[in-house]
Amino acid sequence: MKTRVLASIVAALMLVASAPAFAGSCPVQMGKIDKAMETAELSKADMAKVKGLRAKGEAMHKAGKHAESVKTLKEAQKILGIE
Repeated sequence: MKTRVLASIVAALMLVASAPAFAGSCPVQMGKIDKAMETAELSKADMAKVKGLRAKGEAMHKAGKHAESVKTLKEAQKILGIE
């Protein structure tokens, strides 16, 4: 019983400690997308999707949902062919 409680506490602390790492990553990811969009040769539909994902990622970042933001921004990067 004590082991489970201790494991849960450790897991929660690790999650809280990782939040700043995601928070700092979001602006970097957005910058990569912005730079790639300048020269990207995508269809209008794909470019619209990238812009939508970029905006959604930024909104999530501002709302403090950094893990979700990074996931969304990675989707946009995949369409652009960047990492």
